[in-house]
Amino acid sequence: MAAPLSSITDILFTDTKRTRFTTNTNTNTATTNPNPNPLKPKTRRKNFPIHCTTSKSNPEAPSTTTKKNPSLSEQLTPLANKTLSTSIGIQPNVLSKPKSTWVNPTKPKRSVLSHQRQKRAPYSYTPQLRDFQLFAQKINECGNSDDEFSDMVKEIPHTLTRENALLVLNSLKPWPKTHMFLHWMRTQNLIPMETIFYNVTMKSLRFGRQFQLIEELAHQMFHDGIELDNITYSTIISCAKKCNLFDKAVYWFERMYKTGLMPDEVTYSAILDVYAKLGKVQEVINLYERGRATGWKPDPITFSVLGKMFGEAGDYDGIRYVLQEMKSIGVQPNLVVYNTLLEAMGKAGKPGFARSLFEEMIESGVEPNEKTLTAVIKIYGKARWSRDALELWERMKENGWPMDFILDMKQSEHTKPDSYSYTAMLNIYGSEGDVDSAMELFEEMSRLGIQLNVMGCTCLIQCLGKAMEFDDLVRVFDVAIERGVKPDDRLCGSLLSVLSLSQGSKDDEEKVLSCLRKANPKLVAFIQLIVDEETRFEAVKEEFKVIMSNASVEVRRPFCNCLIDICRNKDLQERAHELLYLGTLFGLYPGLHNKTNSEWCLDVRSLSVGAALTALEEWMWTLTKIVQREEALPEFFLAQTGTGVHKFAQGLNISFASHLKKLAAPFNPSEEKAGCFVATREDLIYWVRSKFSSAAVAT
Repeated sequence: MAAPLSSITDILFTDTKRTRFTTNTNTNTATTNPNPNPLKPKTRRKNFPIHCTTSKSNPEAPSTTTKKNPSLSEQLTPLANKTLSTSIGIQPNVLSKPKSTWVNPTKPKRSVLSHQRQKRAPYSYTPQLRDFQLFAQKINECGNSDDEFSDMVKEIPHTLTRENALLVLNSLKPWPKTHMFLHWMRTQNLIPMETIFYNVTMKSLRFGRQFQLIEELAHQMFHDGIELDNITYSTIISCAKKCNLFDKAVYWFERMYKTGLMPDEVTYSAILDVYAKLGKVQEVINLYERGRATGWKPDPITFSVLGKMFGEAGDYDGIRYVLQEMKSIGVQPNLVVYNTLLEAMGKAGKPGFARSLFEEMIESGVEPNEKTLTAVIKIYGKARWSRDALELWERMKENGWPMDFILDMKQSEHTKPDSYSYTAMLNIYGSEGDVDSAMELFEEMSRLGIQLNVMGCTCLIQCLGKAMEFDDLVRVFDVAIERGVKPDDRLCGSLLSVLSLSQGSKDDEEKVLSCLRKANPKLVAFIQLIVDEETRFEAVKEEFKVIMSNASVEVRRPFCNCLIDICRNKDLQERAHELLYLGTLFGLYPGLHNKTNSEWCLDVRSLSVGAALTALEEWMWTLTKIVQREEALPEFFLAQTGTGVHKFAQGLNISFASHLKKLAAPFNPSEEKAGCFVATREDLIYWVRSKFSSAAVAT
């Protein structure tokens, strides 16, 4: 009998379809051949151990018929049938490639037990689930009396378990039913009472603002030896805050700390808000820093609470501290935080910082809502930033932002429109020329008893003056005076502006003068002085100095502009030139004239129409004298009026161009710069010489 033959059969798979079959004798392990060429990929090699046994049987005679070389599969078939299946201790490897699975390296290693092998039956397959859902629905629909509830719980479909009890408690919507079912569970003693049962019930009671019942359950847990966890304390504290029981919230928070439990994010935010509403600023700061020391990362709600607290106190440094903390932690403010900080900036009297914060909010992609725009409008109104309020109004229309925020504020339970909100809207309506809306808002303020402040009165008078509604103007002014509004220089400037625009009857002019006389009698006396042609220049100069010295700096130039307009309306051209000279003499028009080697410029953008035309006449007369004296001139002359985009500047460009045409001055609109008129040196010299030549011929 021949000795058994043990061999290892190696099958080498290459990248091609060809397969090489080799047999290594006298070895018990697979051999691995090194790759002779490191630049080529190694072949993938699978070792199949085959145990073969020989016998004495004679081999079959080879067939004389010519056959094709058998395939590898045909060669392996006899071995598999005769030898491989008889091997007990050795199993072949699987030839199929296993399905690749991506593993997230950042997550913990997957459990050894496969989810496919250990399937949990979902609740929908649990027969008792449907029964307990229907049972909870019946309890929700039954009455709140003890008898009805007792009759209903007798119909419990199955024996109560922990899971079924939680299902019922979470399914009961009215808080009385949740409280009654918990009490029934406790009295029946069907299952051990756990903390989670009380937590679910307390959350339902918190929704109903039933703090007294929640506190009773907490004491009951102490009595029965049931542990209060973080969720329990958080629910108690947040319910006390919701019910405005701030002292109770502080009491339970301190009790929580004594037990050694660390507050979570919700509890920290709630108790910080409680301390803030109690005005305990230092306690809030200490608690915040203590939480940060323990690794707590505040959420946007926390920073909203801090910002509101510092805003109520008008603490600008505190608001800056909140912003710095948010940036250092990496918390991106949301809409609620931005609104809170904007309101805080308004209360702190920082309109510039509020504007920067609003722009930062827009750039970050947060879209403002009614509350945001209300806060910003109120800030601009309080700061009397009329131009910023108008620009915001234009952006609101352009971007489709909510514009009826006054209506939204009136419908809100927490935020009601105040005097500054109405003032901002009066400013917007007045600038839009919407007299009906402005007067409707004024009537509403009178009906609601909202005080009309001096800025609101100023905006409304300016609006009515432009619309030539003099009767309503007088009525608004009289109502404002009766309600204690003290006219300031801006209100007087508004009345003066209306007077300069009035070119109607003597009666209308006298109505405006009567209001202005109540506001500033000295100003009315000066108007009467300058319109008298017999008044000498020296007298005008002295009184002009007194009027401007008594006026605030920001209204001095508008005063002078209006006074010049009044003189031009009365065809007192010489007096208008005297007032322009006095305004220039006292430094009211510092940028009126600008000179370089190549260009002389007349900048009338800060002047009224009458004052601008007067300045143009004065400039042309001066240039004429220079040409006649044959003094050196620049190459270009520029008159700058601006484009008139702003409503207060509309009409200046048109009036200026019309007056240039009347004077036949050699100025043409600039093709490169809008709102500018340009003349060359040659054109100006030719115009002066031709003008005087014509005058000489005429004489």
